[in-house]
Amino acid sequence: MNTLDRYLYRTVLVYTLLAMAVLLALGALVLFISQQGEIGIGSYTAGDAFLFTLLNLPQQAFELLPIGAMLGALMGLGNLAAGSELIVTRASGVSVWRIGWPVGLAGMTLALLMYGIGEFAAPPLAQFAKREKTTLKLADVSFAGQSSAWVKDGNLILRVQTGEVDQAFGGVVLFQLDGASRLRSIQRADRISIADPGRWRLHNVATTRFGPDQIQGESATELTMRSTVNPEFLGLAATDPDLLTLRGLSAYIDHLRRNNLDTAVFEIGFWSRIARMFAVVVVTLLALPFVFGPLRTSGAGTRTVVGVLLGVVFFLITRTVENGGQLFGLNAVLVGWLPTGVIALCTAVAISRTR
Repeated sequence: MNTLDRYLYRTVLVYTLLAMAVLLALGALVLFISQQGEIGIGSYTAGDAFLFTLLNLPQQAFELLPIGAMLGALMGLGNLAAGSELIVTRASGVSVWRIGWPVGLAGMTLALLMYGIGEFAAPPLAQFAKREKTTLKLADVSFAGQSSAWVKDGNLILRVQTGEVDQAFGGVVLFQLDGASRLRSIQRADRISIADPGRWRLHNVATTRFGPDQIQGESATELTMRSTVNPEFLGLAATDPDLLTLRGLSAYIDHLRRNNLDTAVFEIGFWSRIARMFAVVVVTLLALPFVFGPLRTSGAGTRTVVGVLLGVVFFLITRTVENGGQLFGLNAVLVGWLPTGVIALCTAVAISRTR
């Protein structure tokens, strides 16, 4: 890298870090405010809410990094363009694509940083925060390892192993007791979902009943049970694709396939996670046609607004495509890569037309 490359590379990184600091401060404030209604439930205090917010900062950094990279590239390169530094560089014979090399390298650095956060920091800290919060708010909850939670409701003991998102949870085992020490039945369900307040719907249930002198087995597609278990407990052990690492998603997809269960949500999450990291490189390069074009003489405020709008639009489109893909059963690779692929194509065309 020559002096110009290092200068552009450093400029994009510094402004991205500044943008991320602002975005994370705002995100932390919003998250902390959202916890105020839960303070006082059980032993959950304001200090616990503050700790919950801090532990979720890496997850927010992972989700906000594409927007931060867009803002950082627009602000950094925009300042260079406003000071005519980029114009002089172009006048000296350096092409836009040559300027894009250190900018893209900065995007690759940010993508690697995003990978490190998403694989080693964000998921374990966010899951730990979720577990601690639920433990403080609810009584009679115990854990076995990383992904199994237990609760007792009268003569019913409920264990949730793994699950899906929203209001459906998987890997459920119910132990029905007869008195203090006699086991009446064991029910294993692929998943459990909310039917009505105080009522739960079990799906694909295998039941084993223990009689005085015999054991009976039966199965059912769907059963309904009554329980006073708080829905938040079931959400505790839910497997959210956004809170899994790439390795975790891959392993969980294999587990679902071996058990002939639906993998669409997690496959889309897997490919979308990879595509979003690649998108960090793309959005930094997308700043080039803007700073050489309509935003060359604009102020910092205009560039900030444009960066935020572009980032939000990209986020909304990505989420819409992912949800639509799940709803209509589209190919997971296509759904995961479509938004990033479209913006990469638009970026390539825009840079090639930049003069």
